[in-house]
Amino acid sequence: MFIGLFGILLVLWLLGFFAFHIAGGLIYILLVIAVIALVMHFVRGRSIA
Repeated sequence: MFIGLFGILLVLWLLGFFAFHIAGGLIYILLVIAVIALVMHFVRGRSIA
Protein backbone atom coordinates (compact mmCIF):
# COMPACT_ATOMS: atom_id res chain seq x y z
CA MET A 1 0.00 0.00 0.00
CA PHE A 2 2.77 2.45 0.89
CA ILE A 3 4.68 1.64 -2.30
CA GLY A 4 1.59 2.50 -4.34
CA LEU A 5 1.12 5.73 -2.42
CA PHE A 6 4.80 6.53 -2.93
CA GLY A 7 4.51 5.94 -6.66
CA ILE A 8 1.41 8.07 -7.06
CA LEU A 9 2.83 10.96 -5.05
CA LEU A 10 6.15 10.76 -6.87
CA VAL A 11 4.42 10.93 -10.26
CA LEU A 12 2.32 13.88 -9.10
CA TRP A 13 5.45 15.60 -7.83
CA LEU A 14 7.27 15.07 -11.12
CA LEU A 15 4.26 16.27 -13.09
CA GLY A 16 3.93 19.33 -10.90
CA PHE A 17 7.65 20.05 -11.00
CA PHE A 18 7.99 19.89 -14.77
CA ALA A 19 4.53 20.86 -16.03
CA PHE A 20 3.15 23.29 -13.43
CA HIS A 21 6.10 25.16 -11.97
CA ILE A 22 3.72 27.63 -10.30
CA ALA A 23 2.94 26.02 -6.91
CA GLY A 24 6.54 25.55 -5.75
CA GLY A 25 5.98 24.91 -2.04
CA LEU A 26 3.08 22.50 -2.52
CA ILE A 27 5.12 20.39 -4.91
CA TYR A 28 7.81 19.82 -2.30
CA ILE A 29 5.17 18.87 0.28
CA LEU A 30 4.08 16.07 -2.09
CA LEU A 31 7.67 14.88 -2.31
CA VAL A 32 8.06 14.85 1.47
CA ILE A 33 4.83 12.86 1.89
CA ALA A 34 6.01 10.39 -0.76
CA VAL A 35 9.32 9.86 1.03
CA ILE A 36 7.53 9.39 4.37
CA ALA A 37 5.26 6.77 2.74
CA LEU A 38 8.33 4.93 1.39
CA VAL A 39 10.09 4.99 4.76
CA MET A 40 6.95 3.73 6.53
CA HIS A 41 6.75 0.86 4.05
CA PHE A 42 10.25 -0.29 4.90
CA VAL A 43 9.87 0.28 8.65
CA ARG A 44 6.58 -1.59 8.97
CA GLY A 45 7.58 -4.38 6.60
CA ARG A 46 5.02 -6.89 5.44
CA SER A 47 2.17 -7.74 7.72
CA ILE A 48 0.96 -11.33 7.76
CA ALA A 49 -2.73 -10.50 8.21
